[in-house]
Amino acid sequence: MDPVLPIAVLSILIGAVIALAFFGNYFRKRSSEIQSISQPELQSDPKKQPSKPHQTKKSNAKPHSHTSDKDQNKKHHPLDVNTLKGHGDAVTGLCFSLDGRSLATACADGVLRVFKVDDASSKSFKFLRINLPVGGQPVAVSFSDDGLSLVAASQSLSGSSLYMYGVEKPKPSEEVKQQPKLPLPEIKWEHHKVHEKLGILTLSGTTASYGSADGSTIVASCSEGTDIILWHGKTGKILGHVDTNQLKNTMAALSPNGRFLAAAAFTADVKVWEIVYSKDGSVKEVSKAMQLKGHKSAVTWLCFTPNSEQIITASKDGSIRIWNINVRYHMDEDPKTLKVFPIPLDLGGATVQYDRLSLSPDGKILAATHGTTLQWLCVETGKLLDTADKAHEGDITCIAWAPKTIPMGDEKVLVLATSSIDKKVKLWAAPSLPAP
Repeated sequence: MDPVLPIAVLSILIGAVIALAFFGNYFRKRSSEIQSISQPELQSDPKKQPSKPHQTKKSNAKPHSHTSDKDQNKKHHPLDVNTLKGHGDAVTGLCFSLDGRSLATACADGVLRVFKVDDASSKSFKFLRINLPVGGQPVAVSFSDDGLSLVAASQSLSGSSLYMYGVEKPKPSEEVKQQPKLPLPEIKWEHHKVHEKLGILTLSGTTASYGSADGSTIVASCSEGTDIILWHGKTGKILGHVDTNQLKNTMAALSPNGRFLAAAAFTADVKVWEIVYSKDGSVKEVSKAMQLKGHKSAVTWLCFTPNSEQIITASKDGSIRIWNINVRYHMDEDPKTLKVFPIPLDLGGATVQYDRLSLSPDGKILAATHGTTLQWLCVETGKLLDTADKAHEGDITCIAWAPKTIPMGDEKVLVLATSSIDKKVKLWAAPSLPAP
């Protein structure tokens, strides 16, 4: 007999015993696990049943409070009146018509929208949609002549373009018939590469009413370079051209009466030009008038007072200045600083500055923005009236007051409009002024 055979048989027997011991132990553990899992299902003690719903209620307590926190955060600011929806991308510009009842917006989705704001508290707003030519992105908009004409700035790879959209006013005999459906605006004039290949930063339009001006709408386009062009709103004719010679423009604005043009640029000084009109009411020239000197750092934004006699500036030096420009500058009389206020922002050591300014039509409330923050200041005292820390979910791109009060329910209020990269336009009521 082969001596190897008994050894092999013995090895097999030992292996079988070990295997049986292992699997026996495994099945015992498995049986115990199955029994422990099934044990609660077998319990049906009615006294212990309420514990289950109680546990479920506890587990839902945290999510419930989280939802409440969210709702609390989304609660409207007391001055937040309404939101104009329907934009498909960032809203890059806005402006009110002279009567305050139309609000035009420029949107990065390539569309201009003109909202009818008959009541600021309305649940919905009708709007007219104007598609810009393909390839251009609207960056700014301004009304021309009336609520039926618009000048829009568009940016494309080939440069900046300006378009004036207008509709013919209905004849008196046809007014009743055509009022429900006005014809769609058409391009009345257009200019391309107006600032060569540079982008347009701002459009400022106003009705020329100073001196012998004929009441036409004039529009100033400010490039991201150093040039500013003055246009005739109705005809598209170039009326004047100025160069700030300050490395890079920030913005430009026309005075409400059409007399002055002022620009904020890379430096701390603000340059102001006078628009001189001929006897026939047309623009004769745009001549340099004065400089506002006093800020220690670059001016980020400016706006005129309603009477066109003062300018309010905000600077990176952390201050706001109010200037009197109603001076005899041609006799070398310098503009005077009337007031200086600190900007009431706490940015944790970062540079305190405002990105946008807009003055209420009564000249009493200054609206200002920084990022997503919106503030209202008293022009008389410089004191902060109110703050909306998260006015929008993205940076605010433009702000403008309606030139006149707008109905809101049973009352009429001053309304501020703000636009943002968050695809929204919001309407805000003016805060109350402190008692004198």
